[in-house]
Amino acid sequence: MPVLARKRRWTGVAAWTVTGMFAVWAALRLVPGDVGFHWVRLVAFTPVVAFCSPVAVAVASLARRWYAAGVAGLVCLVMAALVGPRALPGEVAPPQGPRLRVLSANLLVGSVPGEALVRLVRDLRPDVLALQELTPTAAEALRDAGLHELLPHQAREARPGVGGSGIYSRFPVNQREVIDFGGFAQLRATVEAPGRNVDVVSVHPCAPARADKYRCWADGLAALPPADGDARVLMGDFNATLDHARMRALLATGYRDAADATGDGLATTWPVISWRFHGVPIPSVTLDHVLAGGGTRVHAFSTHVLPGTDHRAVFADLTLQR
Repeated sequence: MPVLARKRRWTGVAAWTVTGMFAVWAALRLVPGDVGFHWVRLVAFTPVVAFCSPVAVAVASLARRWYAAGVAGLVCLVMAALVGPRALPGEVAPPQGPRLRVLSANLLVGSVPGEALVRLVRDLRPDVLALQELTPTAAEALRDAGLHELLPHQAREARPGVGGSGIYSRFPVNQREVIDFGGFAQLRATVEAPGRNVDVVSVHPCAPARADKYRCWADGLAALPPADGDARVLMGDFNATLDHARMRALLATGYRDAADATGDGLATTWPVISWRFHGVPIPSVTLDHVLAGGGTRVHAFSTHVLPGTDHRAVFADLTLQR
């Protein structure tokens, strides 16, 4: 085979291979279900893949494979449609009516210094604070740092290790059932906010890092209450992004993701520090969320770095519709 013919053949193979990889990713993302354990781990990086998808158009164009370039362009449009709206603000509620400011933080097995978290609470003035990986030692450190003076009402399920959670509030709190799969306590409580009770869940299903954790992750998300007529806020470390089918199903019940609603849906929350998987750097993804349902509208959203943890804290300013 002549050299030019071989070169053209291999450039064509390269163009279709690169295009095919992005096309398969887009097709799997469109499936209305989590395809399997390995896909659950990969789909979190869909925004990164969407950002890189024009590479396929460039490779196909340089190879002068115009059909491949056309397919690659279509894949880019699909990926943009899936991810792009998260960077566009939606209908953000004006700051009218009863307000509820909420903050959530994963403490990384209670490693966040109590003084640092209390300082953030003083700065942001949340009405409700949800904590994940709350250990008994961390709970005592927070009390010693003065958290009870700012948020005097609480419901706690502090546990050694990663399974504890807690809800601290400026308003009275009535603890409800603990959603518990795989030893991960997702604490639920009713907060007696002015004018309306709010159902709050400190979300933390187990992480699907291994195949044997896939089921408790799926069950932990499936057990979260759907949005209905009651004011309801789910916040915490979901160990899932908006690209996971189980998250999309939960949102379909009527929740709004606070970051998505304000155009901050591409703001990543984990890992804050550099992580590597078999020597390969892990891009940051969005695992921590505030979901508002039952007429609870989003006014503002932000993320915040805390020392001692690999997760960013997430904050949202909400309005309660009467």
